[in-house]
Amino acid sequence: MATFELYRRSSIGMCLTETLDEMVSNGTLSPELAIQVLVQFDKSMTEALETQVKSKVSIKGHLHTYRFCDNVWTFILQDATFKNEESSETVGRVKIVACDSKLLTQ
Repeated sequence: MATFELYRRSSIGMCLTETLDEMVSNGTLSPELAIQVLVQFDKSMTEALETQVKSKVSIKGHLHTYRFCDNVWTFILQDATFKNEESSETVGRVKIVACDSKLLTQ
């Protein structure tokens, strides 16, 4: 299964990367094993989002910036409101990165 490395920039991905870097620096983990852990993290996040997340969210906000480069869309929204069936949350500024999952099968 091919994956994107997008989720490494998430909070949990950054924490995992920092922890793996520390373990490699201490000699607790080999660099090769750390890379294998990151690749497995990419696969697990992709699979979990495909199979376990069933809710839908609508987003409304002021589109500050958008960009399309190398088949990746990047949107920066200001005063964005996220709504699902149960709740609504407003965020001052949010960055959304979207990739076409069909590119993974090529």
